[in-house]
Amino acid sequence: MTELLVRGARLADRDGPHDISADRGRIVRVAPANTDGDGGGAETVIEASGALVSPPYVEPHVHLDAALTAGQPRWNGSGTLWEGIEVWGERRAELGRADVLARAEEVLRWYAARGVLHVRSHVDVTDPGLTALDALLELRDRVRDVVGLQVVAFPQEGIRSGPAGAATRGRDLLAEAARRGADAVGAIPHFEDTREDGVASLEDAVALAERHDLMVDVHCDEIDDEQSRFAEVLAALARRTGLGGRVTASHTTAMGSYNGAYGYKLRRIIARSGMNLVCNPLTNLALQGRFDGYPKRRGLTQVAEMLDAGVNVAFGHDDVMDPWFPLGAADPLQIALTGIAAAQLTGQAQIAAAYDMITVRAARVLGLGDGYGIAEGRPADLLVLPAADPLDVIRRQPRPLWVVARGKIVASTPYAPTDLGWPGGGGPVDFVRPADAPSATWRAARVRP
Repeated sequence: MTELLVRGARLADRDGPHDISADRGRIVRVAPANTDGDGGGAETVIEASGALVSPPYVEPHVHLDAALTAGQPRWNGSGTLWEGIEVWGERRAELGRADVLARAEEVLRWYAARGVLHVRSHVDVTDPGLTALDALLELRDRVRDVVGLQVVAFPQEGIRSGPAGAATRGRDLLAEAARRGADAVGAIPHFEDTREDGVASLEDAVALAERHDLMVDVHCDEIDDEQSRFAEVLAALARRTGLGGRVTASHTTAMGSYNGAYGYKLRRIIARSGMNLVCNPLTNLALQGRFDGYPKRRGLTQVAEMLDAGVNVAFGHDDVMDPWFPLGAADPLQIALTGIAAAQLTGQAQIAAAYDMITVRAARVLGLGDGYGIAEGRPADLLVLPAADPLDVIRRQPRPLWVVARGKIVASTPYAPTDLGWPGGGGPVDFVRPADAPSATWRAARVRP
């Protein structure tokens, strides 16, 4: 008797239908479908009927401590990053444990309902009481059976130049966050007062990560200034310390303003370091270029070029209804679609890569390793999607029919096409191209307890 059988699944990397068996929270078998079987004694059987089975979505960059605070205590009228930081500073003064827990947990519920089972959240550690940090560490333990949550200690107003004044104070707060259990150390070098302060802040963050065996995730070059060049510093530190893929540069929007010669050099430096990049297309399209006339810059990192250079790039949401972006619904497919359009990833292989950027590539950012993926021995975390392939998923943006965490169904969304009345005869509309309709057998997918 196994816990779960997903029968007749479509897998993006294998031909033909497959059966996936799970027991005690792990995948125990992935094999070509046994069309004559009766479920093999599984407690729960999902008849996938050709539905696409995918590893769960992964959110590599969000700010749960600030989520759902849009308009509190005021709206960001200019729409700039800088005013967003000011507004957040005002809201941060009102933070309490219950406040942070309630908002962060609600957004994690949204993520799980969408099929996101791994989340990395940055949390502001400028507050000397570390209220938000403690709340997210508590939440990390509470939700671990459904969502794997990583917490990054993020000095929103800088390590060397923050309001606390002395660099010692900024380093002390980061060190205390590491001691309390943060998973990664952050920095924001372009927000520091000088280039020298920015470089020193990166050295502080990396040294702290080395001492505590933590990962590094830096808000790096999130500015339209073509002179902001901290990604090269972080990549050099990643290579020289051997941290490599345990280091991530998030945003790096200044890359959209670099000249061709420097861009070429930088791609080599980053590829050689093994460092990851996270692009947050929805938020940065809104924040960047605010000081430009026309033409306005996109304000995104060099996604296609970095992918071509062999760099691991992922897409993140960044903000869900907060001072930097007033919209958002914790939807990774929305982010992938936005990223495809903004970064011009419209080739078939590029669209497939964009899906990887919210799944396997994002998992690499979080360092999930063998704790992620559809393979025997790995956690039984998966999505059953009413789609033919990743391109179909991104185009039509369907919610998962079922979200499975550790072998248990934790979310379900019934297949519900639109019923259309039409001259000469109506019927259901599900936005599937007629040429692809014969393959849409997922319409018959169901759970058989």
